[in-house]
Amino acid sequence: MPASYRNGSAQRLAVWLGACIIGLALVAPAHAETLKIGVTKLASCAAIAIARDKGYFAAEGLTPELAFFDAQQPIAVGVASGDLDVGIAATTAALYSLAGQGTLRIIAGGIAEWPTFHYLSYLASNQAYAAGLKSVHDFGGHSVALTQMGTGLQYSIALAAEKYGFDIKSVRLLPLQSNSNIASALAGGQTDAAIFSSTGALPLIEQGRAKLLGWVGDDTNGFQANLTFVSTKTADERKDTVERFLKVYRKAAREYHDAFTGKDGKRADQATAPEILAILSKYLGQPVELVKLGLPYLDSDVRVDVKDVAHQLQWYRSENLMKSDVAADAILDKRYIIALPGR
Repeated sequence: MPASYRNGSAQRLAVWLGACIIGLALVAPAHAETLKIGVTKLASCAAIAIARDKGYFAAEGLTPELAFFDAQQPIAVGVASGDLDVGIAATTAALYSLAGQGTLRIIAGGIAEWPTFHYLSYLASNQAYAAGLKSVHDFGGHSVALTQMGTGLQYSIALAAEKYGFDIKSVRLLPLQSNSNIASALAGGQTDAAIFSSTGALPLIEQGRAKLLGWVGDDTNGFQANLTFVSTKTADERKDTVERFLKVYRKAAREYHDAFTGKDGKRADQATAPEILAILSKYLGQPVELVKLGLPYLDSDVRVDVKDVAHQLQWYRSENLMKSDVAADAILDKRYIIALPGR
């Protein structure tokens, strides 16, 4: 073979390899950006579990690093301190106070307490039930366990007191700091009742260690139970990151919503429900049969009930759980949130 031909072939090969390398560089994803997300191992964080399992984060150049908490308020503190990039947690006085101080910005909603969707439950210990505590109407004069004061759990009890007419001042609230502590207190009879997420409540009910009195969503006719937030610094300086996260979050929320919600807005499992339940079963570490009994409502676009957030802020302030007045418009970042129509 002539040397000139061999040299020409080598040159053509080098050009071809160079073009391949350039092409690969153009289509290869950039180095993934790690996103530290504060969550609880509860059904309230279903959209994050779905997005991680189905690769939605990776498609947007994000690597989710989940930090699990057993209570809600530390998540807000973690985001405010910069230890976490994103937080998804229940509405609390701590969250609202930090946002009111300019430290946090709310970028989306989260789960809502909603009729026919069963998430937060009212439970009674077996001892208290046997002694006559048969319904939420009977809470007056009893002890009720919750994780922390100044949370949506306390707000739920206030709404129940307003609806059923029992004196909330006669209720002895026991802030036990964690879901596991609530479960132990209920099973051991150290508290008469509790307000508890379905993830923790259903195993107790199934094992006969506590009695179900009702569901918050059915009793209160719905309220904004969770919110999604970032630090003000992140909201202002990492707009592209926040928008990519919300694209992922809303895509997964839409899948969750469509799997479990009928056209009338009530719980009605659809054809995709088994697939989503399998993902949640793995995330929660519970069998599918148990998971499907206690699922919260999640709006398809994770919209915010602005009217209810304003009502919560007013209530927390009236109970002296917040030191200063905070307006909903001041903490909801309009660059990112989608408000529920008419709310």
